[in-house]
Amino acid sequence: MPEQQPPATGHRFSILRQRRRPGEWLVERGIFAVSLTSILMIFLIFAFVGRESLPVILGQTNNARAHKPLTLDEAKQLPAGQLAKYLGATTAELATYDAEMVKTLIELKAEELQQIDNPDARINTTSWRMMWQPHRWVGYDKAEYIWQPTSEIPKYNFVPLVIGSLKATLVALLFSVPLGVAAAIYISQLATPKVRELVKPTIELLSGIPSVVLGFFALIVLASILQNVFHYSSRLNAFVGGVALGLAVIPVIFTIAEDALTSVPKSYSHAALALGAAPWQVAWQVVLPAALPGVFAACVLGFGRAIGETMIVLMASGNASIVSASIFDSCRTITATIAAELAEVVFGGPHYRILFLLGTLLFAVTFLTNLAGDVIVHRLKKRLEGVR
Repeated sequence: MPEQQPPATGHRFSILRQRRRPGEWLVERGIFAVSLTSILMIFLIFAFVGRESLPVILGQTNNARAHKPLTLDEAKQLPAGQLAKYLGATTAELATYDAEMVKTLIELKAEELQQIDNPDARINTTSWRMMWQPHRWVGYDKAEYIWQPTSEIPKYNFVPLVIGSLKATLVALLFSVPLGVAAAIYISQLATPKVRELVKPTIELLSGIPSVVLGFFALIVLASILQNVFHYSSRLNAFVGGVALGLAVIPVIFTIAEDALTSVPKSYSHAALALGAAPWQVAWQVVLPAALPGVFAACVLGFGRAIGETMIVLMASGNASIVSASIFDSCRTITATIAAELAEVVFGGPHYRILFLLGTLLFAVTFLTNLAGDVIVHRLKKRLEGVR
C-alpha cells in the first residue's frame, strides 16, 4: 500500500489558520483598525490645517487697508461683489441700499482713503512675495525681513521664523547627537552589566520629563549659567534654547541608537576581538558602521523632535524674530509663534490663516524629512548588505 504523502506546506498553513481561535481573529482586526485609524487621523489633521490656510495658499486673502480712491462713476461701473468689497459690506447688505445711500458711502470711502498717507497701507502683506522677500517699509533705511503681525501695518515675513527654527534645531542636534550616540556606544558595547542597568534607565527617564519643566529649568538656571560662561549680551537666545532642546532630544537618539547597536550580531565583535582589536576599536570601527542605518534613523527622528518642540523654545529662546547668523542672539521659532499667537487672533482673519499656513509648512517639512531619512536608511542597509 503506497504511503500517504503529507499535505503541502501552504495547505497545512491554511488549515492552521482555519483552526485559529476567534479571539486571535478579533485581536488582529483590532490592531489593523487601530493602525488604520492612526493613519487616517494624521491625514485628517493635515487636511484641516491645510483647509484653514488654503485662502492664503491660493492668494485669495487681501489685508490691504487702503486702495486708490474711486470716483462715483468708477465705483458705479464695478460689479456688485467688487463694489461691496470696496465699501466693506456684503453683497446682501449692498442690495438693501438705495442709490443715494450708495453715493454717500462711496464719497465717505474716498475721503477716508485720501486721509491715509502711509503707502504701506496699500500693500497686501499676505501675498507670497511679502512672506518670503524683503521689503523696505516706511521708516526703514533698507529692505528687511520682518515678522510683526500686530503692528499698524501687519508684516508676515516667514524668513525670521525659519532662521530661528533652524538655529535652535542645529544647536540642539550638535549638542544631542554626539552625546546620544556616544552614550549608546558606551552602554551597548563597553559598559559592564551593572553600569548598563543603572545608566540606561536614567537616560531614558529624561524622555518622561515634561517639556515645560525643561523650559523652566532653561529659563531660570541654564540661561544664567551659560551667560556667565560665554559672556554674551542676550540672556535668552538660540544657544540656550538649543541646549535645553538637546536635553529633550538625547533620550530619543540614545534609545534608538542603542537598540540598533545592540542588534548587531555578536559574531562581528567576537571576530574583531579574536583578531586583536581593542574593545573601543570594535565599537567604533566594526559595530558602529554595521548599525549606521539605525543610528541615522535616530538622528532623523531627533531632528523631527527638535523642530517640532514648542514649550522649550517658547520659554528659553528669547522670542525675538531677528534675522541673524549668531546663535547668541534671540530667535523666534515657528512652533513658538503658533503657540504664542493663535489664541489671540481673530477667527478667519489674515493672521489666523497665516498661522495655519505656518503649521502646514511645518508639517510638510517634517513629513519630507522623515521620508528622505527613510529612503537614505534603506539605501544604507542595501549598501551594507552588499546589494547594489
